[in-house]
Amino acid sequence: MPPRRRPQFTQESIDQQLQQIHLLDQASSSENLEQLGPIIKQIHANRQQEIYLRTLQSLMESKDSEIESICGDNYQEFISSVSTLFSIKSYTTNLREKITTLDSSVSQVGKSLVEKKKALLQTKKTAANLDEAIDGLQACLRVLDVVNRVGEMVKEGKYWSALRSLEDIESMPPTSLSTTPLFQHLLSSLPSLRGQIKDAVTASMKQWLLDIRNVSAQIGQLALEAMDLRTRRWRSRRDKDPMLKSSRVGSAVEAITYEKTEYNVLDNDQLKVDFKPLYECIHIYTALDSLDEIRRSYQADRKAQSDLIIPEPLPLPSLSSITQEIVGYFIIETHVLNTTGSFRSEREVEDLWDALISRLSKAVEDALRNEKDPDTYLKVKEALLGSVMTLESYSYSTGSIHSLILRLFEKYVSILESKFGKRFEDIVAQDDFQPMYVERAAEKDDVLETVWLTGEQREQLVQSTAPLNLPWSQGFYLSCQDIRSFVQNFYQFIEGVSQHHRNIDELLSRSLDIILKTYISESIAKRIQSTTNLSQLSQIITNLEHFEIACSELERSLTNIRSSQRGGTIRVMAAASFAGTRNKALARVTEAMSSKLDDFFGLAEYDWTPKTREDAPSMYLYELVNWLTTVVDSLALKDEYKEEVYRGAVGYIASCFMDFLTGRDYPMMNENAIANLLLDADFLDEELKRGGHTHSAAFTELRSTASVVMSDAVNAYLVASIRQTSYAAVKPKRLQALLEKLARYGQECRDPPSRERGEKRRKEAEAVGRLFPGENR
Repeated sequence: MPPRRRPQFTQESIDQQLQQIHLLDQASSSENLEQLGPIIKQIHANRQQEIYLRTLQSLMESKDSEIESICGDNYQEFISSVSTLFSIKSYTTNLREKITTLDSSVSQVGKSLVEKKKALLQTKKTAANLDEAIDGLQACLRVLDVVNRVGEMVKEGKYWSALRSLEDIESMPPTSLSTTPLFQHLLSSLPSLRGQIKDAVTASMKQWLLDIRNVSAQIGQLALEAMDLRTRRWRSRRDKDPMLKSSRVGSAVEAITYEKTEYNVLDNDQLKVDFKPLYECIHIYTALDSLDEIRRSYQADRKAQSDLIIPEPLPLPSLSSITQEIVGYFIIETHVLNTTGSFRSEREVEDLWDALISRLSKAVEDALRNEKDPDTYLKVKEALLGSVMTLESYSYSTGSIHSLILRLFEKYVSILESKFGKRFEDIVAQDDFQPMYVERAAEKDDVLETVWLTGEQREQLVQSTAPLNLPWSQGFYLSCQDIRSFVQNFYQFIEGVSQHHRNIDELLSRSLDIILKTYISESIAKRIQSTTNLSQLSQIITNLEHFEIACSELERSLTNIRSSQRGGTIRVMAAASFAGTRNKALARVTEAMSSKLDDFFGLAEYDWTPKTREDAPSMYLYELVNWLTTVVDSLALKDEYKEEVYRGAVGYIASCFMDFLTGRDYPMMNENAIANLLLDADFLDEELKRGGHTHSAAFTELRSTASVVMSDAVNAYLVASIRQTSYAAVKPKRLQALLEKLARYGQECRDPPSRERGEKRRKEAEAVGRLFPGENR
């Protein structure tokens, strides 16, 4: 504050003040000194005593002059005035002394008062400064306390409270503290404190990620156990209610039922997963406007964790625990997706899912590349199928895993085919091809439960009493048993797989056809080639017939099973292969009989140039017919197959007779030999007809060829119209050979008629050869 200016007293102001003072008031009997107090006080306060005194002295002198003037005019009055002046002087003197005394006293008191006032003002100023400093310190302490509590809240995990505290500091109203360097320093450190909060909540989330990775397998295990319990409950209920037979776990009907007892794998008596660290982190990053940053970080971390789930190479014994971890991993992802709003997108989760399942598929297929044990495939399928059913309930697309299961299924079926194929080959190789004997009724019932038969056949055998010989051999029974085992193993793998029924049906059809055709039918065909025993061959034919029946019955029973599960029709095409093999067996019977027939023909002693014709057939034919009928009738075959055997045997006999006529073994013959051979053919035909076996057609070519020669109808044969109508069975080449043999016989004869006849036959042979070169040779 600038020093106060002291007022300056002028002559005029002092005169005015003195004029106001009436020292001797004529109207008053007392001295009027009260008015002097303020004047003296003012003089003292202004420290103008000397000036005032000088001014007063001057006033006195001026008054004295006035008095003298007045006295000169009026002495008395002057005297009176002098007396008054003397009194005034006396009073003035006294007043002066009093003023001096008072001034001295006031000066001492005022000086002390001024010093005290200065001291008081300084004290007040100091106190104000102290109050201001205290207020500032208290404000600083409050801010510092908030900052300190921010650190404590971060340590305690109260990240949102810590962040709000920083916002409170930043939003404080302006105060004297706002301009201090300390406060500015605090404001500049707020981003660093936010970074500390961000780092702390990120570290908390990273630890949470590690924790959930450690419990993912347990979550998956609980989920798989819950799904297994759910499956068993539904299977039990489905078995009790036929209307639910076609409904599987996860269907609409089952899902409604399961909602009543839904089990939370993330919050139960065994495990509670706390998602608070993740939610806090998302909340903090959202407040810091850095949500994209934590979203990318979370995706990268989860991707890294998913990469660690599947080791390379994949140890198959640990596949179950790996699938548990995969299930737990994606259950957590589903929960995060459903509870964090826009933090996670379905596309991000799908990318993780697709990448992990792709690696799993490759790892499983690599691990099974050289595996030949079907049980291992079953264990892999069970591990994969459990995870499929569980994750389907969380709305994950499991098509790729189903595709993997089906690919594994194809390999599994291929291994089964090889495994069972060897067993079927061993069964066929070790079969004795004798009728299967059962001693007790229980054994018969077991066999009938295993093999496939028509209803009529089964009814006949059921009514038969044990002991008895069954129509088939042990090999057929064992084959049916293994086919059932194969089908059981087939469906054991695919049980629970809900997709691609048609592909499964086609694969089963193809596999059964491979087994039935390649490993059974072709193995039997190989066995046929090495078998000459007619009873074994007949049993093979019977077995093949039952295999044909089994194919149709197997197709019907499997189709009924699949229809109950909404599958398609299963086609077993192997019946044609068994029919073909049966024909081979029949042909083999004919070959075997042909070998014995050759022995009989070896006993025949034909004279190809006899002088006369015989009246009776050759003697060996009696034995031949007796042997043929005995052997064929004793074969355990149906009549139709016996007729096939007869047809084959008679056809072979007819071909042998034709070979006698036209073959190269006998260079010449005459008409008597032809007549004798026709007699034998007629004998055989009649004997077989007597037994109920009509196979005259086998001798048609023989009789037609012989009739051309015997009736001397070669010229008629050369006419196309006659040949096509009357001699269609005659082959020109064979007729030419027979004519050449007759011509050769005529040339060997010495009598002219015979030689002429021989020449005629030669010309006829040449004519037949020219008209039909190369025809039917």
